[in-house]
Amino acid sequence: MIDFEVFKNEYQEILQQISLLTKDADPDKIEELSKRSSFLEDIIKKGEELRAIEKEIGENKAIIASPDDFELSSLAEEELKSLVERQKKLESEIKRILKEDTEDLGPNSLIMEIRAGTGGDEASLFAANLYKMYSRYAMGQGWKMSVLDSHGTELGGYKEIIFELSGKKSWFNLKYEGGVHRIQRIPSTEKNGRIHTSTASVAVLAKPDKSQILVKPNDLKIDTYKASGAGGQYVQKTESAVRITHLPSGIVVTSQTERNQLQNKKNAMKILEARILEKREIDEGEKTAGARKSQIKWAKRAEKIRTYNIPQDRVTDHRIQKSWHNIEGIFSGKLEPIVEALVKIQKED
Repeated sequence: MIDFEVFKNEYQEILQQISLLTKDADPDKIEELSKRSSFLEDIIKKGEELRAIEKEIGENKAIIASPDDFELSSLAEEELKSLVERQKKLESEIKRILKEDTEDLGPNSLIMEIRAGTGGDEASLFAANLYKMYSRYAMGQGWKMSVLDSHGTELGGYKEIIFELSGKKSWFNLKYEGGVHRIQRIPSTEKNGRIHTSTASVAVLAKPDKSQILVKPNDLKIDTYKASGAGGQYVQKTESAVRITHLPSGIVVTSQTERNQLQNKKNAMKILEARILEKREIDEGEKTAGARKSQIKWAKRAEKIRTYNIPQDRVTDHRIQKSWHNIEGIFSGKLEPIVEALVKIQKED
């Protein structure tokens, strides 16, 4: 029996803590309290819904036990079946939420990097397909998204795009997306109807907490330059683009998405910190870290984790030997079946 009063008391305590925070409060503390209060709100709401259903069940059982009105009793029996189904479903959902609360879901922010691999323009267009897929999925999950850097092509594709996703279970759901993705389709410019194969690589990087990474200003070499649009065109007059080199590790990152140099610097620092954390975990031999070499490799066709076969309307994840149909829906962000299958396999392991 779940004691929802415990959650109500904790919720009131957290609201009290939030009310005492000042404008100069630690952002990490604010985020932590906000996440917990949101979780508790959800549990309390479902608890109230469960109690309301249980009350209705009791009322219907009382009507059924009274033989005074046969017609009313019959209606109560039918409604009781529906109420019991709703009760079981809600109890199962509450148990799932409470279980997830005790699991290590990892950080609630991540950085994804998508790069065109082999296949020329088709690879760049495929990178754009993948970006659309992940951004639509994130939107459906209610996550926040911001582009940190991108290099587009004249055809509307991407040579590279790097973006940040923030929201509950973002890392937990997408950490298995890192690797080489392959697409097989007939390009619009193909006159003989031949199927072309191209690739794009995806890297998924955990966004570190402030306490995890300390970057010293003296370890950075910061350069600015004029940003350009697709194909190197539309060069801006001001040097708003930023390139940061981390001297101890040799890691180089850039950002030119924003017109503001300061914002581009902030974006570049987010990418840099994520890559430094990744490199440190690789060096320490942490199995939980997604090694860039194992994720991206050289984006060759043979080094793939997933294939999107357009003519056959089939997506196959080669790691778990499972396929799905409805590529159009998947590219539109309906990733749930794939995400759930990967999470399930990893939990079983």
